[in-house]
Amino acid sequence: MDSLVNGNHTAMTGFILLGLTDDPVLRVILFVIILCIYLVTLSGNLSTIVLIRISSQLHHPMYFFLSHLAFADIGYSSSVTPNMLVNFLVERQTISHSGCAIQLGSTDFFGTVECFLLAAMAYDRFVAICNPLLYSTKMSTLMCVQLLAGAYMAGFLNAISYTISFFSLFFCGPNQVNHFFCDFAPLLRLSCSDVTVFEIVSAFAVGSIVVVTVFVIAVSYIYILITILQMRSTEGRHKAFSTCTSHLTVVTLFYGTITFIYVMPESSYSTDQNKVVSLFYTVVIPMLNPLIYSIRNKEIKGALKRELGRKIFS
Repeated sequence: MDSLVNGNHTAMTGFILLGLTDDPVLRVILFVIILCIYLVTLSGNLSTIVLIRISSQLHHPMYFFLSHLAFADIGYSSSVTPNMLVNFLVERQTISHSGCAIQLGSTDFFGTVECFLLAAMAYDRFVAICNPLLYSTKMSTLMCVQLLAGAYMAGFLNAISYTISFFSLFFCGPNQVNHFFCDFAPLLRLSCSDVTVFEIVSAFAVGSIVVVTVFVIAVSYIYILITILQMRSTEGRHKAFSTCTSHLTVVTLFYGTITFIYVMPESSYSTDQNKVVSLFYTVVIPMLNPLIYSIRNKEIKGALKRELGRKIFS
């Protein structure tokens, strides 16, 4: 491995990822399972994007955000999964210093975008249910573009902050990252630098993102719940709530795993548990999101049937 000498230390230009397991049989099994999950992730999210684009019935703000959520899921999973699949098949699971920075930055970018998109979708449901007469005004094309731009800008700024922090760290050995991808916390443990400032920056960045987005989601759904309970019609309450179930399911899955990793103290869980939960939110959840929306959303199922019918009978 290439290195350069700096004083009494050797600066590393690459890392060894310890991955999920050393068992060769289990690695083959995991390769097959995760490859299938990744293929379903790509096909499901790409299908969602294409369906929303070609179906005029889905040209609404909620599905506009959903198409970008599908794009973020593809990017999030692709930041980690292809490299992990390759590492299952090789004996020495290495990643270069620059490759590690790219992986760290891309996961932070798409993860942050997903958080803000889920918040934007919660706000969209709030306006649709609590202020239906003002929906077209409050959720105009300009507003949707501004919310989307804010999500991508937040993702860019967070990714830049982590990337700059990573390049500011000095690594002098050992170079074994006890994870299956370049996550910031296990990298900090390998650094020879004083990591106090970087830990504070990391905690502030993650904390700010979670607090802001969870606040928007929580307040939106509190008002939604109050509005639904005030409805006299049982059918109206059921219809209003059914438009939120898919989003609530996705929010619960995503923020549940994020909370376990970034909010709970490290002493309360093991490294293996960390890896399993990380695998869930980087690989499994991006596959589940399009399935949840396609199964629980009548408009998407209807649009899919119409488009398939046109293809078959055209």
